Amino acid sequence: MPDTILRLALPSPLRRLFDYRAPAGVPRSALQPGMRLRVPFGRREMIGVLIEVVEHSEVPLDKLKPALELLDRRTPLPPALFKLCLWTAQYYQHSLGDTLSWALPVLLRQGEPAEARQERFWHAAPGADLNDPRLARAPRQREALRTLAQHPHGVAHSLLSKLLLNKDSLDLLLEKGLVQVEVRRSAPLVRHGGWLAQPELPLNAEQRAAFTAIQSGMYDFGAYLLYGVTGSGKTEVYLQLIHQCLEAGKQALVLIPEINLGPQTLERFARRFNARIALLHSGVNDRERLDAWLAARDGEADIVIGTRSALFTPLKNPGLIIIDEEHDASYKQQEGLRYHARDLALVRARQENLPIVLGSATPSLESLHNAHAGRYALLKLNQRAGGAQPPRFLRLDVKSLPLDSGISGPLQQAIGQTLAAGQQVLVFLNRRGFAPTLLCHDCGWISQCQRCDARMTLHQRSGELRCHHCGHAERPPRQCPDCAKVDLRPVGAGTERAEERLNILFPNFPVLRIDRDTTARKGTMDKLFSTITRGEPCILVGTQMLAKGHHFPRVTLVAILDADGGLYSADFRASERMAQLIVQVAGRAGRAEEPGKVIIQSHLADHPLLVQLTEQGYPAFAEQALSERRGAGLPPFAHLALLRAEAHKPGQAEGFLDEACSYAEQLQQELRLPAIELLGPVPAPMERRAGRHRAQLLLQSSSRVPLHKLLAAWLPILEAMPGGRAVRWSLDIDPIDLF
Repeated sequence: MPDTILRLALPSPLRRLFDYRAPAGVPRSALQPGMRLRVPFGRREMIGVLIEVVEHSEVPLDKLKPALELLDRRTPLPPALFKLCLWTAQYYQHSLGDTLSWALPVLLRQGEPAEARQERFWHAAPGADLNDPRLARAPRQREALRTLAQHPHGVAHSLLSKLLLNKDSLDLLLEKGLVQVEVRRSAPLVRHGGWLAQPELPLNAEQRAAFTAIQSGMYDFGAYLLYGVTGSGKTEVYLQLIHQCLEAGKQALVLIPEINLGPQTLERFARRFNARIALLHSGVNDRERLDAWLAARDGEADIVIGTRSALFTPLKNPGLIIIDEEHDASYKQQEGLRYHARDLALVRARQENLPIVLGSATPSLESLHNAHAGRYALLKLNQRAGGAQPPRFLRLDVKSLPLDSGISGPLQQAIGQTLAAGQQVLVFLNRRGFAPTLLCHDCGWISQCQRCDARMTLHQRSGELRCHHCGHAERPPRQCPDCAKVDLRPVGAGTERAEERLNILFPNFPVLRIDRDTTARKGTMDKLFSTITRGEPCILVGTQMLAKGHHFPRVTLVAILDADGGLYSADFRASERMAQLIVQVAGRAGRAEEPGKVIIQSHLADHPLLVQLTEQGYPAFAEQALSERRGAGLPPFAHLALLRAEAHKPGQAEGFLDEACSYAEQLQQELRLPAIELLGPVPAPMERRAGRHRAQLLLQSSSRVPLHKLLAAWLPILEAMPGGRAVRWSLDIDPIDLF
């Protein structure tokens, strides 16, 4: 009889499978790809995923260890998701075991059962009597028994406190045989009535055309780029498409870029639909995530809303995928498995034959290029919903103007007038903290991070200097470490400083700061938004968190304190990001009846990019940027892979990359691959970060196929290189950040 040998993917960076014998007593028929097994690995145990069952192994049979335990009766990963993981590992040149680990919720990686939670239910025992003599002197127990008697189906253990039931009293009743405990699965939520909890809004002509185009392709793969100006009602189109999806008995997956958009999106969807909605992002705990994941897999969640990792949520009856703010950089995972959720969502939609909608007011140049090439259907919404007017742009040259914590006189005046008219103001500054630099006025000393090539940011409220790159924090010095003078001054402005100054300038109006420092605690963002939505005049100060998809009907003035950052960056994507950010922030203004105004402070107010963006809009900027990229042979007209390396000693990372580069050149000749440019190795733009010296090697090709052919042959060589053990290296396919 042939041997049963299991090939497993283990959560490790090694790009290979591991062979084991089947666990004792487990028949071959019970083993399916995608199932989890507990296996010995060195001195510890790991959870592996079965890839295939074979009859032969390169390792002698007597050397193969048996797997310890089969954890699943059925595969937790449906075939479609298993197939997506195989594709992902291959495309991103990543270990399959690690890829599967990213796709599974944490508790499944740790070996928890892939079954909906079993819960204890408390019942009054048959024949239990409130007048039982044993309760004569136990009023609390009698009261608990009375409450249970009112719930013939039992009370879930997790709801005891809501019914004021005391666990000690129940335990004593259990000892007396007056109550019983039953372990069973919580019943899935049952829907009542039709899908709509509130009526749909009427669509204007453009929205109707977009909706009809997507609806007509609802049962096949099709990619649709919904290119709608801010406030044009993209969300209403999403909602009406989801309604169609639900009516067809299918599930919808909605990806959003930021965790902070989750509650707002959830509320809007919950108000519209009588549907079971699962929310998946890093803010939910491991148990909640697993419950939502299983509910989606078993068809008990109708709509799944989540950030990038929610892409790997299994759906029993998938019908529609929506990627909101598709241009957003946070869809790209920047460590471990460096996947792009938008790009993978397109692959998933094609594999599962679903329509996918990419929505944005500022689409990425890659998506616009795909639309121009006919790979996506381009659907435009040029009108703001409800007849709201687009905001008016004003470029304010601040070269010769005195700045008070980054705020010019004309801007102060405009803020005052807006507040006096009973409206709200949004002040945008993409820098957290009080000041980006602490400077000695006597000798010029600057607060540098000892572990990075970066300056420390002063956070005055917490009384510390903090590096935003490695997280190192320390108390600010009382005197200059170089010259011992005490004239240390904060230079530049961050959101904390702008907030402090605006509080002094406008003492009669609340100033609400929204950045990562103020919204770290759970529920803070909801409180801030409830204050904003009351509509009373106030000033919002914040970073790019404020730019993403929020609806602030009473904001009529948007002030961008410093628009110059993206105008002289070394990164070829900086101007695209800056244009997107300006348009997105500007889009928060004048979304209701009141017209909006956007004031952009700049030392380069006549820069061609700013002039074009404010006078002709994002479409004109995007067309010119695409033609420049075509001329320079940059993405989306080229394909990139970035090999990064870092080491504790200077020169080590470059040494490893030099050797890697030689092997790549050799392979290119051996495999007779067309032109693939190898650029570098060069030091990373921030050469030292968190105490490590960093360098990188960029591979660029006009065609994807030869590039991936080279990478597939090159990676096993890199893994075997002795120099690779002294450095930490990673490969980033389609990098969006060359930092």
